[in-house]
Amino acid sequence: MALDIKICGLKTDKALAAALAGGASHVGFIFFAKSPRYIEPAEAGRLREAAIGKAKAVAVTVDAGDAFLDEIVEKMQPDMLQLHGSETPERVAEIKGRYGLPVMKALPVSEAADLERTRPFVGIADRFLFDAKPPKGSELPGGNGIAFDWRVLAGLDADVDYMLSGGLNAANIGDAFRLANPPGLDISSGVESAPGVKDPALIEQFFRAVRAARDNRAA
Repeated sequence: MALDIKICGLKTDKALAAALAGGASHVGFIFFAKSPRYIEPAEAGRLREAAIGKAKAVAVTVDAGDAFLDEIVEKMQPDMLQLHGSETPERVAEIKGRYGLPVMKALPVSEAADLERTRPFVGIADRFLFDAKPPKGSELPGGNGIAFDWRVLAGLDADVDYMLSGGLNAANIGDAFRLANPPGLDISSGVESAPGVKDPALIEQFFRAVRAARDNRAA
């Protein structure tokens, strides 16, 4: 099975180069002002040029209005939009129609019942991203470095395409494969030396751990 890997919250040339060298299928840029991973649309557009033909560039937004989305799409020219807020199915459909881009809808998960929230988005969202619910008091919907019980994903319909996010790192990626065997991975804080500071060495380490975990499963 092909495995997609998104390194999210990129802000520097070195971090992007490490993500591409490791074989990332997606690279993510975050447009949420409260995040330590925030980047200006024009700077994201400059960085994403290095990913053209190598990885899909994903613009991550949180309940963004049309004017900001217009600016992001114009200046960054993303391959995909990730909606990480409280967007409704109607809003997702509206955004897809406005830009003609595929959309990944992020949903917070802590128990199996939370997966029912995918149903209204089926046929609208092109993909889902399952992230841990943010801790109480956090202003960030994602990138909090916490995981949920990945075993709940075992009950998902086989045709649900998703990326697993939340608390992933080199040390626990084997557990993620064993418990959920996701078709896609999304990592941000797990490859950082400080909030918002991507570490190329940790990115390389993560890709090595993914390869080792997959080899172990295949053996």
